[in-house]
Amino acid sequence: MCRRVFCSTVSASLGAFFAAAARADAIVVDRVVVRFSAPEIGGAASPRFVFERELAFEARLEALADSSFGVTEQGPYRDIHLRGALERHIAETILESLQVIPTPSAADIERRVLATRASLAQRVGGAVALSDAARAEGISPREVLRLVQRQARASLYLDRMVAPMLAPSDAELISLHQSGRTPYSKQPYEQIEEPLRHWYVARRLREAVITYFEGARSRVVMSVVPAVGAS
Repeated sequence: MCRRVFCSTVSASLGAFFAAAARADAIVVDRVVVRFSAPEIGGAASPRFVFERELAFEARLEALADSSFGVTEQGPYRDIHLRGALERHIAETILESLQVIPTPSAADIERRVLATRASLAQRVGGAVALSDAARAEGISPREVLRLVQRQARASLYLDRMVAPMLAPSDAELISLHQSGRTPYSKQPYEQIEEPLRHWYVARRLREAVITYFEGARSRVVMSVVPAVGAS
């Protein structure tokens, strides 16, 4: 059990959970693997839950975005990807619940959802890779949309209440492109402006989410829920 901190045994506990689930004779559609709460989302009286399929899917996305890792069917992700996916899930769940002032309009949210989906697909290697990852874990298009909406709402909070990061200027992008530190640095700026913008915004948001989780870590109460019948 993890209380007040994100303990280092989470990956091992989740690994044991998935192993036990694989050995189970009963057919289970889905199950809770992590329960967590935080003051920002109602504390212990309002726990939130992470399900097996969604966490496995999000770990796959982390692995696909990791250029140092070669994803295979036998090894779709490592413990570090599982841990990163869980931390990001918790941080985004808290962030999306926080009040944004002024309240974003429906059009603002829709635009951000579209941009977030494009950035997510780009981050994992394209729309086909995103669909394949969802299919591998039995994730429906509606569930993918829910993940995108969570990330979009979290990003709006970070942009408006922490620091602007969703609309980099042309000068910022040109300077970044000229630095040679992007995947597009060998291509003419005019041809890669849009994907570069998505890449840059996604990177800044990821860093902001990680920073937010580090700050919220001591306020999060979390426990791994063992599989039924697991020793």
